[in-house]
Amino acid sequence: MKPIIKIFSIVCLLAACSSPKNEVAKVPPQKINCPETTSAQVKIESEEDFYQINQIQKIVTETDIIKFQSLKYDFVFCRENKSFTVQPGTLETGSNQPENYEEGMAKLADPPYESIELNGKIYQYRVILDPNPFPDFKQQANQVIFEFILPESEQPQQQVLYTFEQVKKAKTGIQLGVPKITAAITYDNGLFWSVSPEQGEGNGGIATIVNYKPESNEITVIQPAGMEGQQINDLIIVGQPTNPTFWIATQKSGEGNPFLPGMGLVAYNPNSKTLTSYNMRNSSLIGAIPNSLKLEGEDLWVGTGNGICQIKIVAEPQSWNCWRFVLMAKLPSEGVPIYPTLLTTESENTLTGETVEVLWWSPQNYETRQGRYEVKYEPGFTVKLDDQGGISWAEYYQSSSEVIIIGEAPIYWSGKDWKWSGNRFTRGFDQVSLNYFGGGPIGIGSWEIKDNNPPDKNAIRGDLELLELTKNSTEVKYYSGWVDDSLLLPYLTIIPQEQSDSIKPNPLEGIKLH
Repeated sequence: MKPIIKIFSIVCLLAACSSPKNEVAKVPPQKINCPETTSAQVKIESEEDFYQINQIQKIVTETDIIKFQSLKYDFVFCRENKSFTVQPGTLETGSNQPENYEEGMAKLADPPYESIELNGKIYQYRVILDPNPFPDFKQQANQVIFEFILPESEQPQQQVLYTFEQVKKAKTGIQLGVPKITAAITYDNGLFWSVSPEQGEGNGGIATIVNYKPESNEITVIQPAGMEGQQINDLIIVGQPTNPTFWIATQKSGEGNPFLPGMGLVAYNPNSKTLTSYNMRNSSLIGAIPNSLKLEGEDLWVGTGNGICQIKIVAEPQSWNCWRFVLMAKLPSEGVPIYPTLLTTESENTLTGETVEVLWWSPQNYETRQGRYEVKYEPGFTVKLDDQGGISWAEYYQSSSEVIIIGEAPIYWSGKDWKWSGNRFTRGFDQVSLNYFGGGPIGIGSWEIKDNNPPDKNAIRGDLELLELTKNSTEVKYYSGWVDDSLLLPYLTIIPQEQSDSIKPNPLEGIKLH
């Protein structure tokens, strides 16, 4: 039986200038607009803050700099010295968020049109559910429709993007989720939009790209095979119109988990209908979830929830430069007590030194919100989880055939959300799902909730060394520990991603579980 596959020039402008003989043209000195601050102090009050801090929402290019904007900070790239600084956030979020439930239902019942300009003309567009179930939920939506108003018209054209039956057949949901347009771009004298479905609680849809050609007044619907269950965060199109490449930023989400890794950065060729997934396991992509894309010449800039990459997309082979988001903290001269788990009451040692990398924060009590920081701790701790073993994905999905999941670990195990980095398993910020309804992010440790406390966690982001893995147990050494949050004041910075000098085979590849 066939495997079940769960998918996850250079342009130079030469200007000739002349001046009278024997005179030297005076060029005023130019001041490079590069800020000096290299880090910013961060206050962590919830696990969601990591996504507010790091998730790149918009990329803005200027003469001297490029700004990568999250909700709270700007990561500013200086073209002159090719380095980053961290600045207070300048992202304009607007007033799209409804003020109350009634306003929210009204927007869902009648979504506002957005607009885009092409050749001096304004086109309006939106996506809607049909029939629209809002605000009273008396009817169920049967299809998703793209509405489009031409510059010379007042009435919209309509195009069905997908139906409920198509979603059921694709097994991407049991009801239609609310669709939204996540990118609107111009390319080859035409318009393109990416449409992303709401996911979670049974909601779903089909990842869709819409193309409108003004010369023929034709709308084309593009749904790349293998990407049906993805959400699209952003879209960039490059190359010649006769053979373009769609660069697509993807993720997934679920009930209580708004940020889940998908296929990563996807390159799709609409002519050959082939795609390539660049994800955290098979490429240099710095994060699991690419949020924003920006094309600048031959460079594709990618902002993720864990860092920033600059990709030379036309180079052979492709060239990647990446930078990683890092939280650091100064240590007091006397050091701080370090604990092996989130809830342990007795410290194992005193952590000393000048600084320490902060990996995560978790609450110890849901009511008081007192918490601890997980920090890098090179001596590490060892734990054996007797009730958590490893199984194949086929066993996990109760399938009689091999199951291959793009972007996932080779097998299902407690460290499946860590990636093999050459000599240890590592986990980025955006590889941690928030898990609102299940006791918080899952890591190495217990899953049991007791007395209004979260599950006791050994590691959420600490590096892992696999000591033993069977079907019934997992033993790892984790290179992190926990410090009371009152003792540290983290600051945010961004550093070049280091490449491992020694690459060893992934111990999970070909492992025989017993």
